[in-house]
Amino acid sequence: MKIILFSDIHANLPALEAFFEDIKKHNADSIYCLGDLVGYNIWPNEVVQEIKRRNIPTISGNYDFGIGRSSDDCGCAYKTDIEKQNGAVSIAFTNSIIGEAERHYLRTLPAHIRIEFRLNNDKLNLLLVHGSPRRINEYLFEDRDEKSLLRIMQDADADLMCFGHTHKPYHRIISETNEGITRHRHAVNIGSVGKPKDSDPRGGYVIITVNENSDLLQADSVAVEFIRFEYDIETAAKAVENSELPDAYAESLRKGV
Repeated sequence: MKIILFSDIHANLPALEAFFEDIKKHNADSIYCLGDLVGYNIWPNEVVQEIKRRNIPTISGNYDFGIGRSSDDCGCAYKTDIEKQNGAVSIAFTNSIIGEAERHYLRTLPAHIRIEFRLNNDKLNLLLVHGSPRRINEYLFEDRDEKSLLRIMQDADADLMCFGHTHKPYHRIISETNEGITRHRHAVNIGSVGKPKDSDPRGGYVIITVNENSDLLQADSVAVEFIRFEYDIETAAKAVENSELPDAYAESLRKGV
């Protein structure tokens, strides 16, 4: 089974449209969205409408959670006063233009999606979250302590855990040995479609492949492929500059930071 996962569109309609065009290259069996449809750009309604129109199973991101409840708090971890000021402009702007039907959709999104595969003589639990199983806005960066990441996955009964929120893609395989048997869990950050932060401005998503031979005993039996695609960054950046949003968001799109 080939599964496409994408996340963190952040109201970037040109990136989302390019993403939908790019995935036509892959014969995927299913597709899931890991949230943060809105914020930081001018097309929150159009993005929500596209996701709804395509009936894509979607979970709530922290920004979706805030906008869905008409909150002025997006649950974002801004580090500087300037970032906080810009963030306040962004969520106020998004709240001012979001439609009622779109807001209702965001409010009703689930917190996570769990899929249990029955392969061979074992099961494989795929857990889709936005930040982490514990908190919608918890950041799981690549340098997370291995024991901490393993404990999070154990507590959530997740063999394959996929998430977004940091906008920085990575795949870590975490091994654990019990009673002489070594099993391997997979932690996958799927990156961002519309607001990458890994110094690559192209949009990104992930393809997960599991088959009848996949199990937890073989580290390489679950395939994780990171895809990057081009989109019209200038159109998205100019839209920011021509709106009430801070110009800093346009530059971040151009630089992928």
